[in-house]
Amino acid sequence: MLARSGDVVMVEGNAYFPDSAIRPGVLSPTETRTVCPWKGVASYYTVTVDGVVHRDAAWTYRRPWPLARRVAGRVAFWGDVDVRIDHGRHTALDGVGGADDDER
Repeated sequence: MLARSGDVVMVEGNAYFPDSAIRPGVLSPTETRTVCPWKGVASYYTVTVDGVVHRDAAWTYRRPWPLARRVAGRVAFWGDVDVRIDHGRHTALDGVGGADDDER
């Protein structure tokens, strides 16, 4: 998953990467949905990297509520997804852990 550093939006400690920056084949949509009181309905993805599968390890707000419009068209990952700088770009690699309560 790749994004230029200037394209990352930080909200509540989570980095939201543009949809267009995500490497094809890494994300698979799941049926999981949650509601944040100010961002709206979150839809989740399974993240598959190097054959390792992490269910519901990424989320997006397809139609965020007005106060959260900055996250529209972006994907965030659980805090333990390893994001590294590689040639001036962020690369989300592997490893998944917990999340903020309002994201799950």
